Amino acid sequence: MQIGVYGSGYLATVMSACLADLGTPVTCFDTDSEAIKSLAQGTVPFYEKNLAEIIRRNVRSMRLRYSTEVDAQASRSTVIVIAQDSAANIDEVAARIAATAPAGSAIVISTPVPVGTASRIEALVRAKGATNAIVSHPLFLTNGCAVEDFNWPDRLLLGTRSSDAVNTIKQLYRPLVMRGIPVIVTSFETAELVREAGTAFVATKISFINELASLCEKVNADAVDLALALGLDKRIAPRCLTPGVGMGGSFVEGDMDSLASLASANGIPLKVLTAAREVHKNHTQNLVQKISQVVDTLSTARVGLLGLAFKPHTSSVAGSTSMELARQLSGQGTKINAYDPVAMTEAEREMKEGIHYCENAYAAAEGADALVLGTGWPEFRALDFARMRKVLKRPLIIDTKNLLDSERLRSMGFQYMGVGRA
Repeated sequence: MQIGVYGSGYLATVMSACLADLGTPVTCFDTDSEAIKSLAQGTVPFYEKNLAEIIRRNVRSMRLRYSTEVDAQASRSTVIVIAQDSAANIDEVAARIAATAPAGSAIVISTPVPVGTASRIEALVRAKGATNAIVSHPLFLTNGCAVEDFNWPDRLLLGTRSSDAVNTIKQLYRPLVMRGIPVIVTSFETAELVREAGTAFVATKISFINELASLCEKVNADAVDLALALGLDKRIAPRCLTPGVGMGGSFVEGDMDSLASLASANGIPLKVLTAAREVHKNHTQNLVQKISQVVDTLSTARVGLLGLAFKPHTSSVAGSTSMELARQLSGQGTKINAYDPVAMTEAEREMKEGIHYCENAYAAAEGADALVLGTGWPEFRALDFARMRKVLKRPLIIDTKNLLDSERLRSMGFQYMGVGRA
């Protein structure tokens, strides 16, 4: 079985490498010759834990190839996965692939798309005389854990009308299926809606615990212990029930916006989602207000910011609350010194003015009125805080991830502020 994966961004790069690692020959192809050439040379344009080694291993074994020959690769593939990061031109891509794809092959849509896309594409390819099976196959990958998420998914979701396509894709994922990963076969629309609804539900969970964290600060309760106790309730579960500064990621805002638009167009008021989006949007502003209360004035303050990625183990700053915090503080005149282990290149593309990128955490803290931990990189736990206390202008740490040992830091003379903690 030959697999083609169309795209050269984050999703296609991860998916092509991980599919090849399952033992199936895969060609990742795209019209972007520079991106494809870079990947073929082993240069991954972003950081994702363990991904570079998987690519190298499968390129060496010749299970993974890269190409710019779109029509040729589509014509020799049993399964063609459209895995672009954006759905902007998906109709044109699907039509081009269907024009050369073999009869009986499956066109799989893993690009994040709004509800109704697969049905529209099926009608489009049928109108052009193509008989390819269309499958909506959203992936649920999280930056920093994408390889793990691919290999140990909660489920494999297939929206299709074709039983033959289901059998083919089960064969493709045989190592996962044999491991007992559930395969859910449903309609196009249901599969597309699961992705958006899942994102919205997680955002709602995070927004709920963040509102409770604000309450904890007022009533002298501890939001970390509260989240632990709630998470151990089997009706709730602990994942994504951690107080912080909100939810980030490439598709979060888009998924929530798309779901809200779909509901609005059908006259359904999703009040809980509306409230969750409002809480999510306001939380960074609340953090700016918290900082303003502990420094003299924001317009003259210097803040050290540790972490720019939206979460650890990724270079992505898409939807990063750290970046939004930097923008809001800079807008009020605050000088920002920032450091992140891997995300500074991407951060600099997003924000060039009003922020100084530093070579390490201690340089970011140098002369700062406050040190803000914005991303929960594990290595920040191991910093030399005695040294940190010496370089800070004022020994004040604002820990937006509740990552650090508050008692130890206070015993060292730091003023420590977490989220939802006394």
